[in-house]
Order: sequence, then structure tokens, then C-alpha cells
Amino acid sequence: METAVIREIEPKDNREVASLIRKVLLEMGVPKVGTAYADKALDRMFENYDMPKATYFVVEDQGRLIGAAGVAQLANYKGNVCELQKMYFLEEARGRGLGAAMMDICLDRAKKYGFEKCYLETMPYMKDAQKLYIKSGFEYIEGPMGDTGHFSCPVWMLKQL
Repeated sequence: METAVIREIEPKDNREVASLIRKVLLEMGVPKVGTAYADKALDRMFENYDMPKATYFVVEDQGRLIGAAGVAQLANYKGNVCELQKMYFLEEARGRGLGAAMMDICLDRAKKYGFEKCYLETMPYMKDAQKLYIKSGFEYIEGPMGDTGHFSCPVWMLKQL
């Protein structure tokens, strides 16, 4: 029986979310510079998403956080485009359909906020994630949009909402 629940982040989740994201990034061999690993926002995710048209979600399973993702306005971009942000899952969460469920929740929230498109950045070797993005309707684009500060992420994707 599936015991995982996707819910909005709470202030008490900050430390565990930061730890989860950094653990996954290290496991994946992601550079510490130019990626989410170095984001100052990582240690205060609740506060960073406590604004209009932004939500961060966590996956809780038996009292532990095993995944997370959010949507917010694309930084340094003037169009009506959101970004799928910091979507990471611990190994124990993978292969359980939680990524697809999280994607549906994030994209639904983006639509409710009135965004027209959703953008994301990823690493070339994150093939499983890219399969999920493509299945969710994302398409590859030629270059970055906005300026997220993640200059080490050379794969860009966009979805019409």
C-alpha cells in the first residue's frame, strides 16, 4: 500500500528539504557551483515560496520527506512563464509513480496561477527525469530563458500550459 502523501511545504520542513536536495545532487554528481546546490534559498524553502503564484511541495512517507518540487515565476523573465523548480527524489522514492504525481500537482498549480508556459533546466545525464518531462509534455528548447543562476545546467525544456 502506498503511504506517501504530497503536501505543501511547512516551515518545519526547511532543514529536511535542504538535506534531501543536497543529498540527491551529490548522488547524481551535479556540480556544486552553478546549480541548485549553491542556492541560498535551499535552507529557507518555505520562506522563499511564501509569495504570490509560488508553491513548493514535499512528498512525505511515514514521517520522512522523500521528494520535493515547486513552481514559481521564472526569475529574470518578463513573460507569463513559471519554472518547475528543485524537483528531486531520494532513491527510495523513485519508480513509485511519485514523480508523475508531483508533476501533475505542480503543473495543475501553475495553470491555476494563470501561467502560460512552464520552463525547466536539468543536466544531460538525468535521463530518467527527462523521460518524465517529455511524457508530461515538455519539449527541448535551444537555450535558457530568464536567468536562474544555474549556468551549469545545459538542458532546457518548455511546456505550453
